[in-house]
Amino acid sequence: MTGPEPAAAARGKGRWRRWLLELGLVLAVFLAVQLWQTRDVPRGAAPDFSRVTVQGQPLNLGQWRAAQGGGPVVLYFWAEWCPICKTLEGMVDALGQEWPVLSIAMQSGDAAQVARSLAARGLAWTTVADADGALAGDYGLKGVPALVVIDARGQIRFVSVGLTSGWGMALRLWWASHFHGPEAPGPAPSK
Repeated sequence: MTGPEPAAAARGKGRWRRWLLELGLVLAVFLAVQLWQTRDVPRGAAPDFSRVTVQGQPLNLGQWRAAQGGGPVVLYFWAEWCPICKTLEGMVDALGQEWPVLSIAMQSGDAAQVARSLAARGLAWTTVADADGALAGDYGLKGVPALVVIDARGQIRFVSVGLTSGWGMALRLWWASHFHGPEAPGPAPSK
């Protein structure tokens, strides 16, 4: 009897095709949402800014980047009230052990409020308070969490808005360090 076996094989192939089609559709929707969320992000050179950190230190983005060894860096936009941001805290903290991360607290209060929030969570991030969201606006970001990877030449290479994985964050930095910019060393030494 050879009748049932070919029918079962055909059903199995059809099932795999359907799964691949569904996976492709999910991926297409995810990419479309990412493109829509980052549509206003400037391309090219990262907008420079000067602020005072919540720790009370003056910070200029260009100078801070230069002090990090000349490799890629991350701007991590987050908010105290954002549940997804809280979910990503551990991944961002781990990322900061290998790569330079500047945290930007969007619409989370003044420097003192943000400093209290960081202390309560046990986070020692270098952080700038963006109480009115103006800095996020300069980067074309309308939501958090957002991850901006800036390469060794100061160019915006990757922007991600919403939930992302730790390996996805690290992969973007690795890519920026190896394929963008003539002087792009690997991770900065641990602090």
